[in-house]
Amino acid sequence: MNVSTDNLDFLIAALLCEQTRYQDVQIPKDTQEKKHLLRSLMNVRPPRHISDDFLRVQDAYLQSELAGKNITNADNIPHVRANSKLSIWQGDITTLKVDAIVNAANSQMLGCFVPCHGCIDNAIHSNAGVELRLKCNTLMQKNRRKYYLKVPQ
Repeated sequence: MNVSTDNLDFLIAALLCEQTRYQDVQIPKDTQEKKHLLRSLMNVRPPRHISDDFLRVQDAYLQSELAGKNITNADNIPHVRANSKLSIWQGDITTLKVDAIVNAANSQMLGCFVPCHGCIDNAIHSNAGVELRLKCNTLMQKNRRKYYLKVPQ
């Protein structure tokens, strides 16, 4: 087994152990099926803490996956002639080298919970790892009162 397969097995096993309803799920032998299962488990996982070991292995795995993609540096995207502050680019948002991504996310800002759904929200959360959902949840909880609007009676 290579490091990537070992990482996949570790990550899948850790996520399967979190929920008793997954106790009978077997880790597939095929690498693509493992990747599909990992993404599915990451997509349905609620925002909660996870071990530092998991995060370390997840980050190594995600970095190895990213290494196989063409990365677009935002500084290299030409500006629109009419506005030197505006650029237009089309492609996989998860391959942009930028400081931040803005997405018209759901109102909870927790990402899509549908396993392997084709939406941008799901792609961002799948490529960022499980910690993004937790950080988004923490941010939303912290700012809930600040942005909560009371409806007049």
